[in-house]
Amino acid sequence: MKNKFLFCFCFSFLGLQAQNPYPAPAQSKSILILNGTAHLGNGKVIENSAIGFKNGKIVLIADATTIRLAKGAYDTTINAYGKQVYPGFIATNTTLGLIEVEAVRATIDERETGTLNPNVRAGISFNSDSKVLPTMRTNGVLIAQVAPRGGLIAGTSTIFNLDGWNWEDMALKMDDGMYMSWPKQSSRSFTDDGPGPVVQNNDFAKQISDLHKFFADAKSYCESDKSEEKNIRFEALRKVFTGQENLYIRADNVKEITESVDFAKSFNIPHIVLVGAGDSWMVTPLLKSANVSVILGRIHSLPEKNDDDVDLPFKVPFLLHQAGIPYCLNQEGDQEFHQNRNLPFNAGTTAAYGLTKEEALMSITLEAAKILGIDKTTGSLEEGKDATLFISAGDALDMRTNKVEAAFIQGRMLDMNNEQAALYERYKKKYGQK
Repeated sequence: MKNKFLFCFCFSFLGLQAQNPYPAPAQSKSILILNGTAHLGNGKVIENSAIGFKNGKIVLIADATTIRLAKGAYDTTINAYGKQVYPGFIATNTTLGLIEVEAVRATIDERETGTLNPNVRAGISFNSDSKVLPTMRTNGVLIAQVAPRGGLIAGTSTIFNLDGWNWEDMALKMDDGMYMSWPKQSSRSFTDDGPGPVVQNNDFAKQISDLHKFFADAKSYCESDKSEEKNIRFEALRKVFTGQENLYIRADNVKEITESVDFAKSFNIPHIVLVGAGDSWMVTPLLKSANVSVILGRIHSLPEKNDDDVDLPFKVPFLLHQAGIPYCLNQEGDQEFHQNRNLPFNAGTTAAYGLTKEEALMSITLEAAKILGIDKTTGSLEEGKDATLFISAGDALDMRTNKVEAAFIQGRMLDMNNEQAALYERYKKKYGQK
């Protein structure tokens, strides 16, 4: 009996140790951040700033040298002298909360069977207790769009604040858009020894035909008032046709981009966003005329074609910016749910290839918010917007100086601990490191 008791006690203790930090309570006291360098996310910088927020909303953004504040105007004052203040970074097209361990099938919930699943909602599958989420906040990623994978039409994405008790608490915008993948005519196979030969897609024509028929049927259904029974798959596309939701299309090369944009315009879809779109810089006139935005694929990657410049992925953001195409960054690819914490460093790389630091910052803050349709409430440090921001000891776009010392989501001060930090401290002690 004694042994059983000890076993249960130890097991319970280990379970408690593995718990995520408790979600922060709602903001009850007003907070003022003084003297920090504020990067507003809209291209502007205030060197000596005053940022005040109450009840989760920003009520003051000003140059601290030009204003007078009454004594006791704020309950708490944080002196951020010598530090940098940023709006929370926004990770787009992620599988955060849908995957915990890639090698364990039971922890993966990113896709459904079948090819045409517009009725699938990533938001209700989101795991708010994922141990990965607190590690995002450590690098300043405070908001994430969680999107499904698989098939031709994967389903709808949802945008979450990365703090809360459950997915309902954390949801910033439910069902913000529909994700689909444009069929590929061919793709490169992979073997244990590396890249294999290019394999043709024998179902390409059928997949294109299936998409056209499905969208045509859905549009006809949504325009008719005589449907006796609800078709949940067609209903899921209704807001895409009316412009209340974005249509996100995964397409990479020029042919896929051109075909997918023409496809979407043929159904008069108002808001089109390309995802991946490595060749988007080659068709900017088409994108501009069709009012298409781009969620660029992972910047820290090799070029797709043998004759591309080796640094082409680093330069594409500048080329899109130069052409006036709205774009933001994402981390889709291997280990993407963990890799999203490196999002700011991808943005930092683009600042070395044509963009200014503030323009690079916009690609993971305000521009991302505009593309996702949440820019009225977040994405930049402006009065009236959510107090979702963080204080870093140095430049948050540089991996050497990104050190988040305090973070807030809608005014709630976050616990910055996470399992990785706990393991770091544990093994530091084991090996006598300071």
